[in-house]
Amino acid sequence: MTLSRRQFLQVGGALGAAVSMGALASVPFSQGQAKPRLTPPPGSVDCHMHLYDSRIPAAPGASLLPPDASLEDYRQLQQRLGIRRMVIVTPSTYGTDNRVMLDGLLRSRGDARGVAVVATSVTDKELTTLHAAGVRGIRFNLSVGSQALDGLEQLAARVNELGWNVQIAAGPLLPEVAPRLLALSTKVVIDHMGHVPQPEGVKSEAYASLVRLLDTDRAWVKLSAPYLRSKAGAPLYADVGRVASALISHRPDRMLWGSDWPHPTLASNSKPDDGMILDRLMDWAPKVETRASILRDNPIQLYGF
Repeated sequence: MTLSRRQFLQVGGALGAAVSMGALASVPFSQGQAKPRLTPPPGSVDCHMHLYDSRIPAAPGASLLPPDASLEDYRQLQQRLGIRRMVIVTPSTYGTDNRVMLDGLLRSRGDARGVAVVATSVTDKELTTLHAAGVRGIRFNLSVGSQALDGLEQLAARVNELGWNVQIAAGPLLPEVAPRLLALSTKVVIDHMGHVPQPEGVKSEAYASLVRLLDTDRAWVKLSAPYLRSKAGAPLYADVGRVASALISHRPDRMLWGSDWPHPTLASNSKPDDGMILDRLMDWAPKVETRASILRDNPIQLYGF
């Protein structure tokens, strides 16, 4: 088909408008194409994302079996968001098999740190090998029922010697497990804003548990996956946003941001717009310097970039 001069100019104008608005190609496991309004400072870190590879078998009894999500797929999201560094977290799918995460660390060429899942039988030599690969924490995931807190205190003491943190995905169990976390001397990281329930929000016992943990000066909270507990829903997640704002106001120096890409708990047709989620930080943390702490300074300190 031959375009007239007028049609050619119209098409060119539309393309120019798309470029000027920052439109990019679609990212796997993510909605939207426009660049976010928020420009992360250089050195920013996405503190929570996962990789999946079907060549590595799932752990027996694993309930979450997402499709393959590669580092190359994720790099497309990084290009859109303007964030180069990442923390790769071994998901519940693989149990204590950290091979997919470790492969991501190797191929990230220094841009990533890792959070592993280990058994109580892990040897000192294995922990040292993980440290050399870039691992800086271990994770206990209670939200999917695949791992109890057996061995928490013993493992926490061992990884504390390496300067690692203990990351907890507590789901609705945070108030129940908080006393054990408060008794640790190890750094503690809480996934997904502690799964603070709605509509209780800041009046809930889960939020109170987060505040008590933050007041120890040993805890960090990931401002990630607002869709998990929001009843208000996208794009603003206003109810969860009130929790995030309160946490940031209380301890901005202990907040981290994470995408939770590829959003494994959501169906393929329900993935969020990651650019719009990043932009929520502009509502939760209106000051530029606070956002710089959350996106860059806090994770650099915690994960040793």
